[in-house]
Amino acid sequence: MSEHPSTGPAAAAPPTEQIVVPTAASTTMHHADAAYLPAVVAQPEPAAATDGAHEATRPFVTIVLPCFNEGQHVLQEIDRITAAMNSSEFTYELLCIDDASTDNTLEVLQEAASRYANLRVMPFRRNGGSGTARRIGTLQALGEIVVWTDADMTYENERIPELVRILRDDDSYDQVVGARTTEEGTHKWARVPAKWLIRKIAEKLTNQTIPDLNSGLRAFRREVSLPYLRLLPPGFSCVTTITLAFLSNQHDIKYVPTSYAKRAGVSKFHFVRDAYRYILQVLRMVMYFDPLKVLMPPALWLVVIALVKGVVDMVRHPFYFPASTVLLFVSGLMIGTLALLSDLVVRSRVGV
Repeated sequence: MSEHPSTGPAAAAPPTEQIVVPTAASTTMHHADAAYLPAVVAQPEPAAATDGAHEATRPFVTIVLPCFNEGQHVLQEIDRITAAMNSSEFTYELLCIDDASTDNTLEVLQEAASRYANLRVMPFRRNGGSGTARRIGTLQALGEIVVWTDADMTYENERIPELVRILRDDDSYDQVVGARTTEEGTHKWARVPAKWLIRKIAEKLTNQTIPDLNSGLRAFRREVSLPYLRLLPPGFSCVTTITLAFLSNQHDIKYVPTSYAKRAGVSKFHFVRDAYRYILQVLRMVMYFDPLKVLMPPALWLVVIALVKGVVDMVRHPFYFPASTVLLFVSGLMIGTLALLSDLVVRSRVGV
């Protein structure tokens, strides 16, 4: 794969007021997603004779940066990302999505767009959540490689070119994740054991080692991700979903150890609500791709317990089976039947 030249210094460019849908991606935006955008203008299909020139102007990397009430520090994050990318060999665009912020985030982004040639601003009409912003941003991305990160100064965004190089130089990987070696989020006393437990459940269900299940810093091949974007939930668990979707379909992921700083501004993470969503999303994704791993173990355990209890009941009271024994056995059969039917649906499904 050939290297891509770096872009020059930031040049003046007018603020983006309308969003252009990239037709070359052959991706149709769902009407529910399009409703978040204030204006969507279809880009005319280029003539066949100019297809090559059109593709040559497309950036190699798109960095999707969701922003919600990050006005005090988002400019620092933009400076850090653009400095790293301008010093790299890659052409890129920085797609900043204002998720209907209630502070001055949109004004800061629009002012920055006049000074950074590679910056594209996408304002939402209503708040859609981190997952919605990342899904729409990936659909709108012009780059072959998409990078997800946060605007809260927590991730080592200066290492984005390093993640992209891994994908460029090694075709065996479809995603590179910055695996955090520390935890600096709010409610640290509760987050660490909860995230460890959820990660172990995910590892058990996917038969994969997952150093960091929900890191917000990752780079992946856009074309590989497109079939899975409709599975992304609107909230923080979107990063967990894209990890499990790739692993469940045998797409190799490389984990690169990274540090994790204390966030700037106020965290939008709600421990009880979001932890519940994480667990639910792990089970949902494994059920979507391999329901037998979720349903068959409890079904078999119920049947085995019912058989053992039945033998004990027979010894204690010949030819008498209590209702609890019958209920255990029937429950096991019902769950096992549901597991087989679910697996049949998954295997007969066309596409993802």
